[in-house]
Amino acid sequence: MKRTTISLLFTLALLLVSLTATAQHTFGVYGGGGMANGRFEPTQETKPIWGTITFGASWRYYSPQRVVGGVGADLEFIQRGFSIATNTSRVDDPKDYLYYTRRVNSMMLPIVWQPHTYMFNRHLRLYGEAGVTFSYNLSSDYEIEKLVGGEKVVEEGEYHFSTVRDNRWGYGLCAGGGLAILINRFEVVARARYYFGYSDILRNRNKHYDTIEGFTLTPLRSPLDNLTITIGLSYRFIKEGFDSWKPRRKREKNREVFEFAQ
Repeated sequence: MKRTTISLLFTLALLLVSLTATAQHTFGVYGGGGMANGRFEPTQETKPIWGTITFGASWRYYSPQRVVGGVGADLEFIQRGFSIATNTSRVDDPKDYLYYTRRVNSMMLPIVWQPHTYMFNRHLRLYGEAGVTFSYNLSSDYEIEKLVGGEKVVEEGEYHFSTVRDNRWGYGLCAGGGLAILINRFEVVARARYYFGYSDILRNRNKHYDTIEGFTLTPLRSPLDNLTITIGLSYRFIKEGFDSWKPRRKREKNREVFEFAQ
């Protein structure tokens, strides 16, 4: 038993050394903004919410292969939400729509795969992203547009989550891409990413059959989507680069001449 434990620990140590020698780890921070929206069933008249903010930290593990890329995870704060028209059946002109708007502050954990390729002698990295997301809704606020005396007024307040009505936890998919400029051991990163929600912000009417502000009845589906554009700075822990990143040597042509007449 003791020999087995020692062998296992030795194997793990060798694995860690090999990973350190053949791969890169980066840690970075980023921030930016974008757009939030919701998808509802039955369909509702909605408009996107622009000016949402997001920021967070990221970790990446890059494999030695030039194109295969790496994997990683982010921990980020992201503003989500939706804005739906509440009086579409009473007016004909979209300019007269009155909107109920919810903004949701969430913590999100995207786990991503990041295929990439290098250009300009390893000074520029182009990459794509695909992954899954898990989130938790921290807090929320609302805005309700109303007509008072023929004038539009806005009522604002804090939205209070209810266990029987609201979902705190969420999940979905994300995809995007970006570029990174490599400066010594730093990467200046610019990224665009789209978040496609699968979970509902409101429990469907099979669980909560009631009227909610902005909805005649609880919607059957109410996932939230986001589009974000961010910039960030990452630090590479290992100074040396990959052998596969280095420019490949040009093969010399075979200059040997065969004298068949000899």
